[in-house]
This record gives sequence, structure tokens and C-alpha cells, in this order.
Amino acid sequence: QSYNVKKILTSCPHCFNTLKHEYPQFGGDFEVIHHSQFIVDLIREGKLKLGGLDSNKVVAYHDSCYLGRYNDIYQEPRDILTAIGGISKVELARCGSTSFCCGGGGGHMWMEEEPDKRVNVKRTEQVIETKADVVASACPYCLSMFEDGLKTKGADETIQAKDLSELVLEALIYKADGQG
Repeated sequence: QSYNVKKILTSCPHCFNTLKHEYPQFGGDFEVIHHSQFIVDLIREGKLKLGGLDSNKVVAYHDSCYLGRYNDIYQEPRDILTAIGGISKVELARCGSTSFCCGGGGGHMWMEEEPDKRVNVKRTEQVIETKADVVASACPYCLSMFEDGLKTKGADETIQAKDLSELVLEALIYKADGQG
């Protein structure tokens, strides 16, 4: 408040949730936006122009707990993927409001468990079943859990874990005249 902040942009759904829903209890009166909302608004306003990826890719989007179930943000990430050419979208068996945790919640990120019992490995198996080339997320914790799960399953050479913003960057059309 001493800096007169009016808007906060987050890339982390956990931070988004805390800043949006808990900080107002302590006097925080600012707008909080997740980067998936910000990016899709830029696309819709024509301020961000996207082309296609270099090669056709099958992309599965993972709904993170704090973006989806806790804050009801499901469509914006999918709209971003729709705006990117050269990809085919597939849904995971558990998606939207019935999505399955990446395994990072509840402190599981730091727990020592047998690989076959880890939540992130089970979720990674669901990604592998889709035959996707990329699992996209809008959460750095989910991204880390998928990277670990893909390595554990030996699928890190065939499936990439990427943040939505990375896919947007790869598809970004830039005009040399500075107008894009």
C-alpha cells in the first residue's frame, strides 16, 4: 500500500489465490490477475498476435488446483491454446472441476515417497495415456511436478512439460517495424 500498487500480476496460482483472497483481510485493495487471464486478454484485444508452432504438437492442458477448483479459471488457459496454431488439444481424463492434483499440493512436493505411490507420477501416467507431446500448465509447481514425473517414467525425451507462457512465446509473431 505504501507504493500505491493497484494491480498485481502473478504466474503462480497459489500466489494468485493468497493475494486475491487473503490479503484483502489485511487491507490489500488491489486487483490480482493470473498471467493466463492477462495473456488471453492481450490476445483478445489483438495486442498479442500468435502464429503456429514449428511442428504440429499434441498438447494436454493440466488444470492446477488453485487456478481451477479454487478460483474457477478453466477457460482462459484453453483459449490461449486455441489461439496457438499448429497444435491439437487433448483433455486429460480428469480435467476441469474434476482435475487431479499434480502432486505438489499439501507438501507432497517435499515428501519422500516410493515412486509408484507419488501423486505426480500417477498424474504423469494420465498424461502419457493421452499420447500428448506436451503437457501444459499455468503453475510453476505443477510444471516442476510434471518434469519430475516425466523423468521418473522415462518419458522426458518424448513429452515436454511447459508453461502456457512458453508456448505463447514460441508462437509469438513479431513485426520488425515494432508494431507487433
